[in-house]
Amino acid sequence: MWKKLGPGVLLAGAAIGGSHLVASTQAGAAYGWALLGILFLVNLFKYPFFLYAQRYTAATDKPILEGYLQMGRTYLLLFFFLSIFSGIVNIAGVSMIAGSLAVNFGLHGISVPHLSGSIMLICLLVIILGGYPLLKRFGKVIVLILGVSTLIAVIISVIIGPVAPAGFQGESPWTLASFGFVIMFMGWMPAPIDVSVWPSLWMKPRGKREDKPRENPFNMQDVMFDFHVGYGASVFFAFVFLILGKMVLFGSGIELSSQGSVFARQLIDLYSVTIGGWARPLIIIAAFSAMFSTTLTTIDAYPRSLATSWNLLFSKGRIAFKRLHHIWLVAGSVLGYLVITNFVDGLGDMLALAMILSFLTAPVFAFLNYRVMLGGDVPAKYKPRLWQKILSVAGILFLGGFGLVFIYWYAFLQ
Repeated sequence: MWKKLGPGVLLAGAAIGGSHLVASTQAGAAYGWALLGILFLVNLFKYPFFLYAQRYTAATDKPILEGYLQMGRTYLLLFFFLSIFSGIVNIAGVSMIAGSLAVNFGLHGISVPHLSGSIMLICLLVIILGGYPLLKRFGKVIVLILGVSTLIAVIISVIIGPVAPAGFQGESPWTLASFGFVIMFMGWMPAPIDVSVWPSLWMKPRGKREDKPRENPFNMQDVMFDFHVGYGASVFFAFVFLILGKMVLFGSGIELSSQGSVFARQLIDLYSVTIGGWARPLIIIAAFSAMFSTTLTTIDAYPRSLATSWNLLFSKGRIAFKRLHHIWLVAGSVLGYLVITNFVDGLGDMLALAMILSFLTAPVFAFLNYRVMLGGDVPAKYKPRLWQKILSVAGILFLGGFGLVFIYWYAFLQ
């Protein structure tokens, strides 16, 4: 079972840091249990679209980006340019939070930008020297460490009980002032839909290494097991971090900062005060593991997406994938580091913009993921079943409806 895990668990590692540690914790801290229903609902509606990305590759032995191109060159171009902007901003954002958390390992003499750059360099070396096999081993071990440490922390917080006084009523998320956060929270759960492409791309190296006939390099049962373990872990830990926010921060009277580095320090300090100083190393390990796993997978996946898109879009400028992947790796990391060092004050706004763009384009990519599974290149036995079709249409309407409401809110009510 451990050997069968790969792309799906890497996706969980990517999701748990950026969305769960930050968004789920803030949701629990600000609104208690009020957003719990939205958490499960948005994960339910996004489920088929993440499923289709891995299922398409397992059924056709092609990355889902190739399916986008078959639907229309414009769709792949949209994904390509969105990935350039989102990639640079998100690499900078997750690396900076990871660097802020690394300070807690006794590295107070090193600045956060330098720590962030060092973490990015370590990730680059892991990916370039070890390739996908080392990335997969690192990812599984980090998610395991993250899972154990976080579960211990949440059990302790539940035993100790909430910090909020009896009868405390927090603010409601169903107000105009809170609507922006609710939208970004939904966009982050478990990750933006364009991120569903990543496991499809990670599957290709695994398929090529297996000594199986070319016409069937993947075992669908194994791929679906890997996906459901990864997606299930993403949903479960979204719930776990919301519990931590509710138990440790809700009703504490402390407003969490929107700046990643300040938020990281607040998180560690508040957990240590509430649970006890002895638990500080546990919280540091849990939080840093979450952000390191996200940084590692993000630094690999955005360049992998860009390299694949480039070779599909520009056949005349086609470059060997490994070389092109390494070029995008270095370029993305260097540009991300420059954003940290030169635009750190505006990084929060850039991250918010990237998340809003991902949420507004979510119905498009959800539709594409659904449509490629109905294509002629997918064997009939792997096409969506009736309940999956119903859930897919409901999900597209849900995401599209909230996107339109957000546009109206941003244009006229903010």
